[in-house]
Amino acid sequence: MKKLFITGGCGFIGSNFIISEIKKGDRTILNYDLLTYSGNKDNLKAISKNEDYSFIEGDICNYDALFNAISNFKPDYIIHFAAESHVDRSIDNPYAFLKTNIMGVFNILESLRSFSKINKKIIKLVHVSTDEVYGDIPKHKKVNEDYNYNPSSPYSASKAAADQLLKAYFRTYSSKIIIANACNNYGPRQLPEKFIPKIIFNILKNKSIPLYGKGKNVREWIYVRDNCEALLKIFLKGKIGKNYNIGTGKRLKNLEIVKNIFNIAKKNKIKFSNKNNVKYVKDRPGHDERYAVNSSRIRKELKWRQKTSLTEGLNKTFKWYMNNKKFFKLISKKNINRRFGLKI
Repeated sequence: MKKLFITGGCGFIGSNFIISEIKKGDRTILNYDLLTYSGNKDNLKAISKNEDYSFIEGDICNYDALFNAISNFKPDYIIHFAAESHVDRSIDNPYAFLKTNIMGVFNILESLRSFSKINKKIIKLVHVSTDEVYGDIPKHKKVNEDYNYNPSSPYSASKAAADQLLKAYFRTYSSKIIIANACNNYGPRQLPEKFIPKIIFNILKNKSIPLYGKGKNVREWIYVRDNCEALLKIFLKGKIGKNYNIGTGKRLKNLEIVKNIFNIAKKNKIKFSNKNNVKYVKDRPGHDERYAVNSSRIRKELKWRQKTSLTEGLNKTFKWYMNNKKFFKLISKKNINRRFGLKI
């Protein structure tokens, strides 16, 4: 029975990961989450009474509480999802991102060091990072894990700093760490402050789609369940001290994503105005033009492959939101639809 300590398990990727893993029947999972605006306990309502699942409302920035939770549970693995992750919010309030994304990681690393000294057991830590640490990627190029970090926003800078801190602890203290740099996730339970659920939310509400700049920014997309399977491969078989890029090779301009989702809406007979359905808005400061990762390491070493095409994933995602309108009602009080990132 593997014991997994999950931080941020009530969020988008974390909740999808827990739901996937608890079904395997050989996992005991402790979910440690502060329940900020992006955390939603209802995401895990279906498995909340499972005897192999438990929850603690806790803050990774509180060292004592974090250390006590880890010490009492004595996990085999920690998968660290908890983070401030919305780039626009990082522009308005960078301190929150530096505190959670850097000091939170520091507290986890120090907790694990203290735990290993007391218990003579070293816990493996998988840190869920992002491809945004690499910054703008030139056209026709994709980057491997050795590419120099070049973050453009307070968010990506905080994640890059955390990655470097993890590498330093591996080299200095022999901490058992692995870093996962994933491309853009999408799928069920994602808040509509993020791009794809924002499009779906606005279509279902018959509102125009706000598109930053000219809609030409290129992103690489992965369905969240495929990302969770990649993380599973990493925590079970990944090599200590390494980074693993998680990507699909499916890269599209933002405007192309919008058009794809429009087509899905029409196939599902959703009525929305075709007139002025895209509204071009002021671009994000420092907005990266293009992301593109080379994920050959995880494919060759860990034999991971994505199972879901972009078309299939977008269809699944659209239908989930269409059939779970209560999700939008639950989050409507969280100020999700406000535009951030313009206070400069």
